[in-house]
Amino acid sequence: MIKEYRTIQEVNGPLMVVRRVSGVTYDELGEIELPDGTVRRCQVLEVNGDNAVVQLFESSAGINLAESKVRFLGHPLQLGVSGDMLGRVFNGMGKPIDGGPEILAEEYRDINGLPMNPAARDYPNEFIQTGISTIDGLNTLVRGQKLPIFSGSGLPHAALAAQIARQARVLGDDAGNFAVVFAAIGITFEESDFFVQEFRRTGAIDRTVLFTPRRRCPDAGATPATSTPTWPPSMSGRGGSWARAAPSPSSPSLPCPRTTRPTPSPI
Repeated sequence: MIKEYRTIQEVNGPLMVVRRVSGVTYDELGEIELPDGTVRRCQVLEVNGDNAVVQLFESSAGINLAESKVRFLGHPLQLGVSGDMLGRVFNGMGKPIDGGPEILAEEYRDINGLPMNPAARDYPNEFIQTGISTIDGLNTLVRGQKLPIFSGSGLPHAALAAQIARQARVLGDDAGNFAVVFAAIGITFEESDFFVQEFRRTGAIDRTVLFTPRRRCPDAGATPATSTPTWPPSMSGRGGSWARAAPSPSSPSLPCPRTTRPTPSPI
């Protein structure tokens, strides 16, 4: 049974201390309900006796220590997956941000995954052709492999990433059972919009699942998204393991990231 706690002791930036909890475990997902009914998500970072330290995925502004309620859901962060995800755009929490309906999940998967025994993996024999000669010839990709792209300022990394995702294909009889999961981490709204529009223009969106922040500076007149992608799945139309990084809170009050140009990665 899910319990609700009104024992928030302290909020310090993205961290919050909840007292007198029971049965709470590390990495467990939680929800904070504000007095106005707004719900924000959090994750348990540490449990010490009957005290729990949680990290907020969103802003801590407006949390009333006496009136806000916290409930722990009994499971880690999960993503609802379905074949209907193809052609859709999501934020880092797996929520659609393209104006379409919610996904009816066929199953829910823990984003943390499990360590894989390298000796138990299938032999990589399904070549992925990207159309980029230096990659196909010198750094050949196979199905399920991740491809990070590292670049310097001013170089056309966004155009290259979009080209790879657009052209990637598996050769052979199983060519139709192939999809691209594209995860853009730490990019600006303008770069995110470029990827979405480019995939739609070329039709690559039909076989792509896109995870991207859709956050613009408040002075640009757009509403920030609530989270940042942190856990891209592997590139496979058959599912795969999931990688997780520490969550990054995001809110309208955060500084605009216009001056940074982290590299997006087609996965």
